[in-house]
Amino acid sequence: MPLNYSKWDALELSDDSDIEGHPNVDKRSLIRWKQRDIHEKREVRKHHILQLKADIACNEVLAPRLQQIAEDVEKQGPAHFSSLVEKFKTSPSPEAPPTNAQGQKSYDEMLLVLMLQVWEEAKKDGVEKDDPQLGEALVQGLKQHVAKIGEHQKKLRTELDTEEEEQKKKITMDDLHEGFDSHYVPPKPAPPPLKGAGAGEKKTAKTTATEFETLNPRGVAAAQDTFAQGSSSTEAKEDDDDEDDIEVPEMTPTLEEFSRLPVRGYEESWEYIKAHRDVIVPGASDALLVASFRAQSKGQSDYALRCVHQSLLLQYCDKLGTGAADGVKLFFKKMIDKDQRAIAVFEKDVADTYAHIVERVRVTKAEEEASGGSEQIQLVPENPGQGISFNVPDGPPPEEFTLEGPGLDGVDINDVRRALQMRWDVFNSFDKPLQDALKEGSLEKVNKVLGDMKVEKAEEVVKLLDLAGILNFSDSNIRDETGRNKLVDEDDEEEEEEEENEGEKAADEAEAETKAEQ
Repeated sequence: MPLNYSKWDALELSDDSDIEGHPNVDKRSLIRWKQRDIHEKREVRKHHILQLKADIACNEVLAPRLQQIAEDVEKQGPAHFSSLVEKFKTSPSPEAPPTNAQGQKSYDEMLLVLMLQVWEEAKKDGVEKDDPQLGEALVQGLKQHVAKIGEHQKKLRTELDTEEEEQKKKITMDDLHEGFDSHYVPPKPAPPPLKGAGAGEKKTAKTTATEFETLNPRGVAAAQDTFAQGSSSTEAKEDDDDEDDIEVPEMTPTLEEFSRLPVRGYEESWEYIKAHRDVIVPGASDALLVASFRAQSKGQSDYALRCVHQSLLLQYCDKLGTGAADGVKLFFKKMIDKDQRAIAVFEKDVADTYAHIVERVRVTKAEEEASGGSEQIQLVPENPGQGISFNVPDGPPPEEFTLEGPGLDGVDINDVRRALQMRWDVFNSFDKPLQDALKEGSLEKVNKVLGDMKVEKAEEVVKLLDLAGILNFSDSNIRDETGRNKLVDEDDEEEEEEEENEGEKAADEAEAETKAEQ
């Protein structure tokens, strides 16, 4: 089988071994000259091709415009020709060929040059300005230029084809390109479930049981019953603890935006789910139902219905098909295709679920009212040994006052004045019932006023009381110091009596010694 070397014909080598040169010129210089000659010819050909393409594009713009001018002059006469010449001279359009050449003329300027040539040719033929044959001469000259442009276009296209064919004969660096490439793109990980999702599910564990043959089955059965009772009470306690620790699924920003989509807007929901994978995650449906209950409690019935609609939409997608993607496609295909049976079942489920939430909200509010109303803020001591009092200001701070007492050295009197003024301003900002209760100093009456307020306002009032120093927590540990001074006086008297007795005793001893010496 003969070898085919035709694929090497497109290679152009500057160091071919078959090259022959002058004996006085070394081969290396000859190779460099040939290489430079090859690159120069390539660059000249490349620029020539670009120039040909630019000329062809420019003529494609000029030819139809010049043809239109010839038709308009034929209909309207030489006056239209003169008006166009004047327009192109005074206010030409800035539209020009997309080149970076300096002094590039616009299309209007090119047309002006052609029209002036037509006018000069008509004058050379002896046609004057007032000649009735002027219009026919102008139209004929314009059509001749249109024909010349057409012939020139054919010549330019032929030359362009020849240059491009010559350029493709040899393989150059410009012809090298990346045919295809393959990269492994790992799939995006599945979004995590919502916080608190599956909190209500009970934990189950698999256990293996082994049976033993015993000699005293009654005693073993009684022991097992005893241990079963203990373990059941422990499990019940653990279940109660688990119920206390149940977390409600939280809404994410994506799910919040999904819940705002309109009811029966299946196409919008389908496009949103395709763009946000984290909508279909465990716990999303429950989070939407919780949001619906809260919205209905606040009186936002429209938003509550939307949350129910989107929640059931996710539930149906999850139940249809083996995979979430298959279920989503199947559900939305039926809804977008207006399957009446599927739409009727889904909308009935949405209406029933929303009605159930409305009823639960009504029952919950009734239970709250029956149990004593809404939540209240009350002031209660932390322990029995602590009391709550109120430092109610009598009025604004006086203009002049002094600070006396230990620990007040270095205290700025202006800071004290500002603190007293703030306490007075805070007190005056309260309502009259609260001011009266604070003046009486009755904790019971203050709590009654706080109980009549809303929780947010009551919390703000307590915060202001603490900030202004009106609210005071003090210990009520009583230290009985009654009779302390009396006891001190009695101790002093006893010490004085002892000293007097010792003095008298010493005097008696001295007197006895004196008598004995005598």
